[in-house]
This record gives sequence, C-alpha cells and structure tokens, in this order.
Amino acid sequence: MAASGGTRAIVAALLANAGIAIAKFIGYLITGSSSMLAEAVHSVADTSNQGLLLLGGRTARRAATPEHPFGYGRDRYFYSFVVALLLFSLGSVFALYEGIHKLESHEPLTSPIVAVVILVVAIGLETFSFRTAIQESRPLKGNGTWWQFIRQSKTPELPVVLLEDLGALVGLILALFGVGLSVLTGDPVWDAIGTICIGVLLGIIAIILIIEMKSLLIGEGVAPKVLDDIVSALEAGEVQRVIHIKTQYMGPDELLVAAKIALAPGLPLATVATAIDEAEARVRERVPEARSIYLEPDLDRARVTG
Repeated sequence: MAASGGTRAIVAALLANAGIAIAKFIGYLITGSSSMLAEAVHSVADTSNQGLLLLGGRTARRAATPEHPFGYGRDRYFYSFVVALLLFSLGSVFALYEGIHKLESHEPLTSPIVAVVILVVAIGLETFSFRTAIQESRPLKGNGTWWQFIRQSKTPELPVVLLEDLGALVGLILALFGVGLSVLTGDPVWDAIGTICIGVLLGIIAIILIIEMKSLLIGEGVAPKVLDDIVSALEAGEVQRVIHIKTQYMGPDELLVAAKIALAPGLPLATVATAIDEAEARVRERVPEARSIYLEPDLDRARVTG
C-alpha cells in the first residue's frame, strides 16, 4: 500500500511539474521575470526528482544477490537523498544566484500579466499534486502530526513529494508576490526579492530532506512502540526474556531483527528450535515488515547466577 500510494503521488507531481515547467519557461521568455525563471528551474528540478524517485522504486525491487544478500531496498533511500541534493543545488542555489543578479541589474519586466496568469494556473496544478500527496500520506501518518510523519516515516518518497509540493506552492505565491509588487510599484526589485525568498525556502526544505534521508540511508531502527511490540511478541512460550535486541530497516518495507533470547536451561534441541520458530512467527504476525529475523538462544545468566 505504501509503495503504490507513493507511486501515485510521484506520478501526479511529475505530470504537474512537467507542464508547469514548460509554462514557466514560456512566461520567463515573454516577461524576463527572474522569479519566473527561478520557478521554472525549480519545476525542472522537481520533474527530474520525481523521475529519480520512480527509478529508485524500480531498482529497489531487484532480487537479493550474494553480493547484496539483503536486497536493494535502500536504493529508495539513496535516490531520495540525491533528490534532496538536487533540490538544494538546482533549486535553492540557482534561485539565490538569479535573485542577487536581478537585484543588481534592475531589469524591468515586460508583459507581467502573462507571468501572473501562468503563476495562477501553476498554483492550481500544484494544489492538485499537493492534495494527492496528502491523500496518499494520510493512512501512513495515522494520528501523528505531519512533522512527525516527515521525521519518522520509513517510506522516503511521500515526505519528499510532500515537502517538494509544499515548497512549490509557497514558491509560486512568493513569485506572484514579487511580480505583483513589481507591477504595482514599477520597481523590479520586488521580483528579485521574491526570487531570493524562493531560494531561501528551497534551501530550508532541502536541508530538512538531506538530514532525514541521510539518517535513513545510514540505517534507522524501529520506533519505541514497535520495539515494545517486538519484545512482547518474543517474550512468550519458552522464551523467558529478551537479553538484548537490535533492529534496522533494510528498506521501507523490510525490517531486520536480531536478538539474543533467554531460554530455560536444559531444554532439548528440538524444543529450542521449535521455540525459535514460534517466536519468529509471533513477531511476523505482530510486525509484518520484520522479514529477516535472527534469534540467538542463550541462558539467562542474571537469573542463573542469582
């Protein structure tokens, strides 16, 4: 469900951004607005980013190999990290450069009404894309806040698309603000200021995404509540307690669980094997994404020595 929802959100964003990018470039060629150019480059970067997210989802489905025994699930994290870098370099840095250049040159706008019309249409298309991303993310968000979803989600595509679409919407409003004030005042400096604001906005979003995707790429464990569920599932039957446990997401839909479990002393080998199989089954029933489980049986030395 997470994968299909993420794909729908990505495709909606890709189609919207591709159309918007073309319209913005036409608007820039007609008006000479730096805000329009910054937004056009931003839309091109977003379109490329959605292509990378689709590529990451495709490559992550490759079967495991001897060289990569846990599969390629982290490809989705890698390509999402690349997307964050592109958003920063192509979006933020270019917008800041163009805004500063415009601030120094004071080039006037031509046919600004064209820019206004294109920006208004683009806001409508981005609103559709943003609404799609929200709808696909809501089931995964649960009762938490949107900020918690962005910080804690192990599905990288949806937070990326959400923040991209939010940045695009606010960026369009800033561009409209800059062009509108330039028309009302006759001073093109407002267009430059709007462009610089777009660059700052994209930089903030990119830094948030870089931090989050880097954390996922390095490897994150489960949330405390999920860890409690796993421990509770393990500590039943012949398992006396979990001595220690480690978890790590090998991909958004695949969790690795490794634990040392205490069993009663003197159990026959067949009973130990059965206890481990039953413990694994309980964990998979409670946490379906726990596909790779490695359990090491041991004695509860604390109780034995006590």
